[in-house]
Amino acid sequence: MSRLTARLDEAIDTAITAERLVGCVVLVRREGVDVYSRAAGLRDREAGLPMERDTIFRLASVSKLFTATAAMRLVQEHVVELDEPIDMWLRRFRPALTDGTVPTITLAHLLTHTSGLGYRFGQPDDHPYHALGVSDGLDARVRDLDENLARLAQAPLHFAPGAAWRYSLGLDVTGALLAAASGVTFPEVMRHAVLGPLELRDTGFAVRDPERLAVPYADGDERPVRMTDPHELVEGDEGVVTYSPGRALDPEAYPSGGAGMAGTADEVLRLLEALRTGGGPVLRAENAAAMLEDRVGPGAEADGPGWGFGFAGAVLDDPEAARVPHAPRTVEWGGAYGHHWFIDRDAGLTAVILTNTTLEGMSGPSRKAIVQAIYG
Repeated sequence: MSRLTARLDEAIDTAITAERLVGCVVLVRREGVDVYSRAAGLRDREAGLPMERDTIFRLASVSKLFTATAAMRLVQEHVVELDEPIDMWLRRFRPALTDGTVPTITLAHLLTHTSGLGYRFGQPDDHPYHALGVSDGLDARVRDLDENLARLAQAPLHFAPGAAWRYSLGLDVTGALLAAASGVTFPEVMRHAVLGPLELRDTGFAVRDPERLAVPYADGDERPVRMTDPHELVEGDEGVVTYSPGRALDPEAYPSGGAGMAGTADEVLRLLEALRTGGGPVLRAENAAAMLEDRVGPGAEADGPGWGFGFAGAVLDDPEAARVPHAPRTVEWGGAYGHHWFIDRDAGLTAVILTNTTLEGMSGPSRKAIVQAIYG
């Protein structure tokens, strides 16, 4: 047994034995070679069903990686441009600033969360997003994407596009933009741009094999609790976040580019490795590289001090400030159903951590221990 395997096994076993995680799939690749892979714990605790490597997970914000890649593919094909106004295609989506002026929002703003949009969660109770009933893509509050965009457009922007960073529904708007520019549905765009070229059969907006779908759990007082539908969870400074796990099995749910996909750890890894190694067969090398560069700067603090943001996720500018073991230029993000991924380009490392435990698997001590174990 290698030292890496021993460290990771210990971190995962500790998390499961302590009942911080119900189950997980962890994959690590170094310079294109698999150095660790394990499915551990349970995908359904009450039924006693074990986690399997091909378990399908609700991806939540891991979906953003796929949507951003699809957007870059259509930029490569000259269907859309990063710096053109999005209202060229979304003519009714023209949110204004608090003074009533309507600024120009671009695709680049949407991808980097600098558009001035936000999420419903994290807003005070008197914010217009609540009064308008805006959906965050995790809930089933709104059934139609155009309807959700219409509600979102009625609320004032938080700031002028490009002036600051704020995590947002920008990737949901991106999905609508790509569909409008292509003349087909967003799931069709995704199949053309990402899923087809990479031969991803289990990833998408519809779950192909519900029997393999992991049961979602949420942090509880003593151990994770099985999610209800809807399920409300208090997430620190973000306030109450509403989850609708049944959304993943609802064919009428709108395709949320920011939170609505499902897939397996191996297929997430396949996309990450494609980006790390030059983009093939999805993107040309220069476009894959562009996705991994910081476009906002460390002032964004996208995942805390030291982190900027690019098209694919948070980009590490200052490891000392971030207090992480990664090398500079590492790109990472996660998903609220309990996920984390990173590409450490200098170390040649790619890792995927998918769990069925919100929020522990995304931002809790267990995720941090697993990441630390990868580096030793």
